[in-house]
Amino acid sequence: MYKVLIADDHPLFRDAITHILAEKFPDCATQETEDIATTLAVAKQHPDLDLIMLDLNMPGMSGLNGLLDLISECPTTPVVVVSAENNKQIILQTMAYGAVGFISKSSSKDEISDAISMVLEGNVYLPADILRAQSTSTSKHDSPILPEMLSSLTRRQLMVLKCMTKGEANKQIAYNLNVSETTVKSHVSSILKKLGVTNRVQAVLGCSGIDFNQYLKR
Repeated sequence: MYKVLIADDHPLFRDAITHILAEKFPDCATQETEDIATTLAVAKQHPDLDLIMLDLNMPGMSGLNGLLDLISECPTTPVVVVSAENNKQIILQTMAYGAVGFISKSSSKDEISDAISMVLEGNVYLPADILRAQSTSTSKHDSPILPEMLSSLTRRQLMVLKCMTKGEANKQIAYNLNVSETTVKSHVSSILKKLGVTNRVQAVLGCSGIDFNQYLKR
């Protein structure tokens, strides 16, 4: 059962997202907040959340500072931005700050449903028209993970990171490695710290092309 926090100050839009989630995932449990302070409080109280859907223009957001605070306080919980914002630079900036997706409020019901599914499966979602721009931004600004950083990871952490690079979400990693989801989140938090990154997207992008088997053989 997925647990999703919908953070938006418009009741009608929260209802719409709740309806989409209920249709796509009948057993999905949702919570709702309408400002960043409450969102941070709820996210801290519920570390088992599978996804936070965040509006950029809620009370207290102060530009992208609210997103940064949320990513900082809850680094292992995926955050997808759901906004009417159409400035490509701002959209790309949300990804650089650690969001795992950006869903436009002008998207169709089916597009929003598919985007949520992709993010819950551990993938990154961006509107098609800026996907290429994100790829260019990533190649220019993201640094690869150094071998000594990978060597600092335990065998179990390497296994978790390997699963992350395959696009697996925490629930799937827990199932594959036969551990609890809480244990996976703890490993992810340690991995991010050791690799010197702020979110799982940066970790995965930095590990592109790495042969994990050579590290797991040690």
